[in-house]
Amino acid sequence: MRDERVAWWKRGLLVVATLGGIALTPIIVVLLVALALAPSTPDGAAIQRAAVVHPTLVYAVNGEKLTQFEAPFREWVPLDSIPLHVIHALIATEDRRFYEHSGLDLRRTAAAAWRTLWGDPQGGSTITQQLARNLFPARIGTAFTPERKLREMIAATRIERAHTKREILEAYLNTAPFLYNAIGIEMAARTYFSTPTSALTVEEGAMLVAMLKGPAFYSPVRHPDRAVRRRNLVLSQMATVGSLAPAARDSLSRLPLALDFHRQPEHNSTAPHFTAAVRHELEEWAEAYGYDVTRDALVVWTTLDPGIQRDAQAALRRQTERLQAVADVEWAARGMPSFGGADAYARRNGPNAFSYYWNTHPRVVASHTRASGRYEQLVAGGMTAEAAVEALAGDAAFNDSLRAVVTRLEAALVALDPRTGAVRAYVGSRDFDLDEYDHAGVARRQPGSAFKPFVYAAALAAGYGPQDRIRDEAVAIDLGGGRIWRPTNSGRISGAEMTLANALAYSKNTITVRLANEIGIGRVAVTARRMGIRSPLDVVPSLALGTSPVTLLELVGAYGTLLNEGRHARPRLIARIETADGRVLESFEPDARYAIPGRDARTLTAMLRNAVERGTGTGLRAFSLRGQYAGKTGTTQRNADGWFVGMHPDLVAGAWVGFNDQRVGFRSNYWGQGGHNALLLVGDFFQRVEDRFPPSAFPAAPQPLPPFESPSSSDTLELDRYFAQQETESMADFDPYYADPVPTAPARDVAPAYEELGYTPYGAHRRGGTDDPAPEPRPAAPRRADPPEPDPPEPDPPTAPDEPTPREPPPPADRGIEVAPPPSEL
Repeated sequence: MRDERVAWWKRGLLVVATLGGIALTPIIVVLLVALALAPSTPDGAAIQRAAVVHPTLVYAVNGEKLTQFEAPFREWVPLDSIPLHVIHALIATEDRRFYEHSGLDLRRTAAAAWRTLWGDPQGGSTITQQLARNLFPARIGTAFTPERKLREMIAATRIERAHTKREILEAYLNTAPFLYNAIGIEMAARTYFSTPTSALTVEEGAMLVAMLKGPAFYSPVRHPDRAVRRRNLVLSQMATVGSLAPAARDSLSRLPLALDFHRQPEHNSTAPHFTAAVRHELEEWAEAYGYDVTRDALVVWTTLDPGIQRDAQAALRRQTERLQAVADVEWAARGMPSFGGADAYARRNGPNAFSYYWNTHPRVVASHTRASGRYEQLVAGGMTAEAAVEALAGDAAFNDSLRAVVTRLEAALVALDPRTGAVRAYVGSRDFDLDEYDHAGVARRQPGSAFKPFVYAAALAAGYGPQDRIRDEAVAIDLGGGRIWRPTNSGRISGAEMTLANALAYSKNTITVRLANEIGIGRVAVTARRMGIRSPLDVVPSLALGTSPVTLLELVGAYGTLLNEGRHARPRLIARIETADGRVLESFEPDARYAIPGRDARTLTAMLRNAVERGTGTGLRAFSLRGQYAGKTGTTQRNADGWFVGMHPDLVAGAWVGFNDQRVGFRSNYWGQGGHNALLLVGDFFQRVEDRFPPSAFPAAPQPLPPFESPSSSDTLELDRYFAQQETESMADFDPYYADPVPTAPARDVAPAYEELGYTPYGAHRRGGTDDPAPEPRPAAPRRADPPEPDPPEPDPPTAPDEPTPREPPPPADRGIEVAPPPSEL
C-alpha cells in the first residue's frame, strides 16, 4: 500500500513538472531572446543629449552648399513651461499607471495581447515605451513584430533606471511627432494654434494629446471630424480620472477646433529630390557605422554640378509648361476627336456627340473623388459613398479642381557622367512643394521602346550584326495556355526585310520581338541587368518592348554603359563623407564593371546615332545642337509614359514625362510619343549645357553601318510622320493650340486646387517605400564611446575634387540617443 502511495506521488510530481515546464517554456524563450537582443538595444542614459543638434552639411562638387540635414523643427521646452492640464491629459489617455510602473505596465500589456489575439488589436505601450520609439526609430523600428516589442521593452526599462519620471515626461513631450515637420509640443502648438505651449488652453492641449495615437489618422487639418471625436475622448478620460470637472468636459466638448494652422517649412535645398536621395543613402551608411545624420556634424560631398542642375531645372520647367498647355486642351471640358476634325466628327456621331472627356473615365474620376477631403466630409456627415460620389460629380467647381490636380503633367530629368557614374543633374518632379514623389530615382514606370537597346546589345553579343536582316512581318508568340501574343508596329507592317540598324532606328516592334525570340528573352534580361537595370524584370516575351517598370536613374546609367566602352559605372550621388574638421570617413570611388564587349558598345552607340539622325529621335536636331548625339525614344500604351535618353560623348541625360495616375495620358498619339514630349526636355537641356563640354566625338564603330532603307521598301518613319501630321492638322482645325508644334500658353497653377479639395498630394509617397531597391549589406564597424564634440562652426565651402583619395573609415562614436526623423504625412 505504501509503495502504491509513493508511486502515486511520483506520478503526480512528474505531471506537475511536465505542466510547469510547458508553461515556463515560452517565458524561458522570451528571456533568452531578450538576452540576445540586449547588446544591440540602445541604452537610456542620455535623454538630455536628444536636444543637442550638429547638422550634416551637404555640398555640391564645386563647394556650393546644397542643404543641411538637421533634426525636424523642434524647440525643447522644460516641463515647468508645459501646462499641467496637458500632462494630465497625456497620463489619463496614454498611461494611467505611469507613476506606478518601472517602464512596463505588465497588466496592460497582457490585456492588449489578449485582445489582439482575439482580433481586436490594442496598444499596450507605456509613455516610456513610446519615448523609446521616438528616440531610437532606426534601432528599435516600428514593425509590428515580437522582436521590435522586446527591443522597445528593454529600452524602456533602461530609460526608467537612468532617468526620473519628470525627465521622461519632458523628453516624451519634446520628441513626439505631430506631422508637418513639427516635432515636440512647442512646435505642435505653434503649427496648429499659432501659440506657445505655455498658452495652450485645455481643449487645445487635449487636441494635441489626441493626435499622439495616430498623427495622420487624427490630423485636425485633414480629418477634422475624426480629430474632434478623439479630442472629446481625451477630455472624457480626464474627467474619469478626476483631472477635469464633468461640467467643464461637457462645455469644452462642444467647442470647435478653432485651428490657426501654419505649416513648418523644411530646410531649403537647391536640388530637393537629389538631396533627399542623398539623405536616403547617407542614413543607410550612418546606420551601418553608428553615426547620426542630424547630430554628428558630418560633411557630405556630392557629385552634383550646380550649373548643370540649374540648366536641367530650367529645361524641365520650360518644356513641361508648354506640354501642360497641350494636356489642358486635351482634357478640357469638351470632347475632341483624334482624327478627321470637329466637323467630320460631328457629322459621324451627331451634334451632341461632344461630351466631357473627363467624364468618359468614370473609374478615374470616382477613385480620385474618394481621395478628396470633400468626399470624406460628406461621408462623415452621413451620406453614403455612392451618394457622395454622385453629388460631387454634379459639382462643376469640384470637377474643375479635381481635373486640374489629376491631369497635372509630371516629369523628371537625370544627367550623369557615363565614365564615373557621377550624377550631375537630378530633377525628380516639376515642383517639389507640390509633388515630393521622386520620379527620377524611386518611381518605376514601363520604359517602352527605350528598353529596346538591351535587346540589340544581347543580339550583338550573340553574334548578330547591324547589317543582318529580319523580315518585318506579323509575329505570333505562344504564351501557353492557349494564349497568343501578336505585337504590332505603330504604323503598318511592311512585310519587307530590314537591317537591325534600321529596325532600331525606326523602333520596329515586330522585328524587335522576333529578334528577342531568336536569341532568347533570358539573354535580354541578363544583358539589361549587367548594363545597370536593377529593378525586377519579368522574363516574358513582352519584356523586349519594355513592359517591366524601371527607374529613370537606372535607365540613364545603363545607357551610359555604351559610352564607357561596355563598362557599367553605377550611378553615384555621394563622392565622400568627412567629419567637420576635414577627416575623410569614407570615399565612394567609381564602380565600373564589365557588362558588354566594348566592340558591341561602340556598334550600338552608332546605331543609336542613326535613331537621332533619321529615326524616331530626329526631333533632337530641332534644338540646333552642334555636337554628336545618340539616343532612343520610348512610349507606353495609352500614352501613359514618354521617355527619351540622349547621349553626348561626355554626358548622358534622360527624361520621363507622364501623369501620376497611369490611367491618364495624352489623348493624341502625336503628343503622347516620347519623341514629342520627353525628347523636348532632353533637347532643351543639351542646348543649355553643350558649351560646357569641349568638342568631342563618339568612338568609331568597328564597321560602317548599312545604309538606310528606301521608304518604298519598308515601313519607315515617314509613314509614321504622315499619320502624325494628319492628326496634327485635324487638331489645328479644332483648336489653335495644335497649329503650333510647341504651344506657348503657360500652365495653370494647381496649388489652389489641392487646397480646395483637401486632396492628398503625391508628395505623400516618399523614399523608403516598396520602390526602393534592397540596400547592399555593409559590414558593421566598431563603435567607440567618445562624448559628442562641441558644435563646430560651419566651414567655408572649399573646392573639392570629385574623386577623393580613399581612406579607411575610422570607427565612429556612439552618439547616444537618436532623434526621430520627420514623420510622413500619411
